Amino acid sequence: MRTGGLVVGLAALSIGGPSAADAWTRPKGEGLAILKYEHMRADRGFAPSGDLADLPARRSDRTASIFAEYGLTERLTARFKGEWQSGEDAFVDYDGRGPVEIGMNWQVWRDDRAAVALYGGVADGGEGRNAGYAAPGVGERDWEVRAAGGRSFGATFVELQAARRLRDGLPDETRLDATLGAHVGSDWMLLGQAFGGQTDGGDARWLSLEASVVRHFGDWSVQAGWRDALAGRETPDSAGLVLAVWRRF
Repeated sequence: MRTGGLVVGLAALSIGGPSAADAWTRPKGEGLAILKYEHMRADRGFAPSGDLADLPARRSDRTASIFAEYGLTERLTARFKGEWQSGEDAFVDYDGRGPVEIGMNWQVWRDDRAAVALYGGVADGGEGRNAGYAAPGVGERDWEVRAAGGRSFGATFVELQAARRLRDGLPDETRLDATLGAHVGSDWMLLGQAFGGQTDGGDARWLSLEASVVRHFGDWSVQAGWRDALAGRETPDSAGLVLAVWRRF
């Protein structure tokens, strides 16, 4: 199904963005790899009240990531994500490996237009930011379970995801993400995405919106977009460019 094949890489997430889980799994013997670059900047942050306040200095976070998945069977897909991060704020400069995650995505149900999948994965924290609200290097091993449901409506599609992330060294999280997409001809796709969540107890909350465009060139695709924080608590008011190259194989 073309919609499933195209949307499957969009939630490659990303701390501060969606985790790797989609309603449509890859067919057996087919794979996808995505190289992605993000540069987020913030001069203000969301206080515990949710109000915006100036930061002591600009915060900058740069992330280069690779996401890969491969269809082991018609209903089971293996996934991997790794990151390298660098950045600075008023208190720290950092450069090092971000979290590395592996997991499995299982196709619970699927027909010609709709699909439901369940994902389970484990991540190992690195020297970078393992959570957008935490200092670099804070956080160890994480476990995530995620449910995703999607439906296509001709040239458009929608996908909703809900996840629980159990964390060592950081508070557990609940995450909710959504994607709305539209195919424009055979070579273009427009995407609107919302990434939200909060820690247990609600000390940290986040909601970001991202708009992007994807251009297909056979088995290759390129993506360019912009992400902006809409609301939060104890999180930066970050915004920045997102660039990615996809390769289907």
